[in-house]
Amino acid sequence: MAGVNFWEDQASAQKVISELNRLKAKVHPIRDLMSEFEDVRTMLELIDETEDSAERAEYSGELIESLEGLKTRLDALELASYLSGPTDGCNAIVSINSGAGGTESCDWADMLLRMYSRWGERAGFKVELLEVTPGEEAGISSATLRIEGLNAYGYAKAERGVHRLVRISPFDSNARRHTSFCSVDVIAELNDDDSDIEVNEADCRVDVYRASGKGGQHVNRTESAVRITHIPTGIVVTCQNDRSQIKNKATAMRTLKSRLYEKQEDEKRSEMEKFYGAKGEIAWGNQIRSYVFQPYQMVKDLRTSVESGNVQAVMDGDLNAFIHAWLRAGGPITRQ
Repeated sequence: MAGVNFWEDQASAQKVISELNRLKAKVHPIRDLMSEFEDVRTMLELIDETEDSAERAEYSGELIESLEGLKTRLDALELASYLSGPTDGCNAIVSINSGAGGTESCDWADMLLRMYSRWGERAGFKVELLEVTPGEEAGISSATLRIEGLNAYGYAKAERGVHRLVRISPFDSNARRHTSFCSVDVIAELNDDDSDIEVNEADCRVDVYRASGKGGQHVNRTESAVRITHIPTGIVVTCQNDRSQIKNKATAMRTLKSRLYEKQEDEKRSEMEKFYGAKGEIAWGNQIRSYVFQPYQMVKDLRTSVESGNVQAVMDGDLNAFIHAWLRAGGPITRQ
């Protein structure tokens, strides 16, 4: 970076800076922790040398406080050590699709969209809505989120799978209990140099159409939305968040490349059922997590058995307990 010609190639310079920031984010917390550990050792020696009981009690209280802070930071470092995959540090693309349950399922998909948006914001990530398809009567049929930040994919990948909701339906005049399902898919957003995946545009069908939903007159009156179908694999990606059709196409192409990379990696894994195929059919028997609103309140992850009785907090994006437990358990495991 100190080189005279460093800034001549802006794109290359930005990649170097991004890599620098990524390495700093790994190294600096360890340095800070070691420095604080030395401070604690010094304080412990001071307590041993102090004869006054009042001073010893005061120093001991400070020591306990410091140790609690160290434990929290050590836990965070330990958790970060599990994010060592080649794409864990990438941005995440989260897709939500309604499944069995009709209108109820579309409403559940809308709730999940809000939950992941709130989780991303609480984690300090930048959250961007790439595409949303409204449901016929309520909620959404599908949506795609882009979550930008260091290790966004590493954390978000824990959410891949089928999510089940049990509640008294607000759409049922008889107030009966309904079960709804939605699938959540998470892939890493790749840059041009992150993999050797090449997309031949001759293999792609590009459709343009008017964006749906909010966005102002320009978005809704021009064909700015883009849908790309990769004919050999049948993978379909869409983007309609930008006013510019060119920008939407570029975003959709990056998403397509990311999906092709994920598919390639899945084919290499001998235990694919545990990682990607665990999502399965969007219906009963394939869920990774259950959200029960009635007759009692409980959210339980069926992979790790972690549960929470504070349903409202979970729906407001408090997902770290589930994500962290999944990472500590070694990532994808077979549901018992």
